[in-house]
Amino acid sequence: MREVAVIGTGITKFGELWDKSIKDIFVEAALKAIDDASIDHIDSIYVGAMSGGLFVGQEHLGAVMADYLGMAPVPATRVESACASGGMSFKQAYLDVASGNSEIVLAGGVEKMNDGADVTAALASAADQEYEVYNGITFPGLYAMIANAHMYEYKTTREQIAAVAVKNHKNGSNNPNAQFRNQITIEQVLNSSLVADPLRLLDCSPVTDGAAAVILCSMDVAKKLSKNFAKIIASTQASDSIALYQRKSFTTLNAVTKAADLAYKLTGLKPSDIDFAEVHDCFTIAEIVVFEDLGFCEKGFGGSAVVEGMTSLDGKIPINTSGGLKSKGHPVGATGIAQIIELSEQLTGKAGKRQVKNARIGLAQNMGGSGASCTINILEAV
Repeated sequence: MREVAVIGTGITKFGELWDKSIKDIFVEAALKAIDDASIDHIDSIYVGAMSGGLFVGQEHLGAVMADYLGMAPVPATRVESACASGGMSFKQAYLDVASGNSEIVLAGGVEKMNDGADVTAALASAADQEYEVYNGITFPGLYAMIANAHMYEYKTTREQIAAVAVKNHKNGSNNPNAQFRNQITIEQVLNSSLVADPLRLLDCSPVTDGAAAVILCSMDVAKKLSKNFAKIIASTQASDSIALYQRKSFTTLNAVTKAADLAYKLTGLKPSDIDFAEVHDCFTIAEIVVFEDLGFCEKGFGGSAVVEGMTSLDGKIPINTSGGLKSKGHPVGATGIAQIIELSEQLTGKAGKRQVKNARIGLAQNMGGSGASCTINILEAV
């Protein structure tokens, strides 16, 4: 397998983009990435999207985006794995280049969630339809079960969970593309509207429109085209039971632990070698559980790690420097690619006020549903 680099990035502002179509925002991000990489052609395209059909009535997104981008007949493939679609798109692009099949590949992600669709029903399609959804559960409800189990088993407090949202909004306040750049307090989180006990409105990632794209290429091409880039040193994935009730534990996400273990094995790294990470905080409790499952602390100590500042921008292991899904926004198909962009910006010293000092190795964790699918991508500064 060849070494692969990320040489260009492009992202739209995340939020309610009423005046732009799903094609418009994907092309905006893609053109920014192409311009950033200073390339004159692409060998293939991967489009991460959870459900264009349910959100805006448009499937066949690979061909649609290649056409609208003016890149047909370049081969284009739509990749779907619920909220992990972006991370999976990146992995497929990585394999395309690493295998020698392509030299320069665009990996993108997009979702248009605010155009009138039943968002709750569309997102619920990523859960177990015959048992969970049939009986009325939603994703806030599923993650509320995880939160209640974690609070019971490890005495995690409501204030510790709320601290995740406070930290991520502080980081997101310095991200010009974030959907919500306002800082918040513990009290505001605890006093926001109850959604699914114990989770409240400010524990939940928002409904978001947005797109993101990156350009990958072989290391040989990268050295010729770019002076400042990041190298991909691991791209792994794993899966688990789609239904929460079928798992042995509500407080451990096996897809996360398996994908992370494989990534660490492939690279020879330990969790302590990671300088910063973007993780899938679709709900505040998710960041705590994933932080533990990535091996950054012992099980049960994820909540206290946030309160003690371990995961802050100047902490031992900064988490979600971009603002995470909570502040930056969560256009589900684009999230995994947006995480890669944050890694790239940090590793090339372009993160501005969010910059992690001496950042050399960054990890992105992107998952679908209540953790039934997960990708781990690790990038290294060159």
